[in-house]
Amino acid sequence: MFENTVWKKMLIVLAAGLILAGCASVKVDRMAVDETVDLSGRWNDTDSRLVSEAMIGDVLSRPWIDRYRAGKGKDPVVIVGSVRNRSDEHINTQTFVKDLERALINAGEVEFVASSAQRGEVREERKDQAANASEATAKAEGEELGADFMLQGSINTISDRVEGKEVKYYQVNLELIDIQSQRKAWIGEKKIKKLVKRSRFGF
Repeated sequence: MFENTVWKKMLIVLAAGLILAGCASVKVDRMAVDETVDLSGRWNDTDSRLVSEAMIGDVLSRPWIDRYRAGKGKDPVVIVGSVRNRSDEHINTQTFVKDLERALINAGEVEFVASSAQRGEVREERKDQAANASEATAKAEGEELGADFMLQGSINTISDRVEGKEVKYYQVNLELIDIQSQRKAWIGEKKIKKLVKRSRFGF
């Protein structure tokens, strides 16, 4: 009899706890998009933005661009290729690629062309125009701007953990490749190091 009473009380307490947990309120705070928030220590939007801005600033300050302008008499045309995620965590490299593209375009130092996926969609549009648009407004084939250089790279990580502490080390490598000659015109590297401390009790 006593054991049954104890079990009933435990079940009541457990049920009450579940009900309270289900009724827990959620509080959402809005913040500035460029505000730095680092909850887990993993790669985030701030890392993507800061790394892309730093590396584009570096590539556009190097001698290759002045040599190209002196030889060709015009700004180079650049395309961003693939950035491979070789880290030990999920990283949306497309977001990083877009940050690179934005930094390149906004710098105003180079001409910039669409990615291969975007070009395919635009070409389909030109085909549709050739069949359906007026001759005066249809865009002609064979008039695309060819890229002179492609920017490619990778994101790598090294992690070191001990007793609730973790050091996360990110290394981003980018290379600018001359499409005609396959010559590497520039190699850039950016490193990020974070110390993450976790409570033993999960708080």
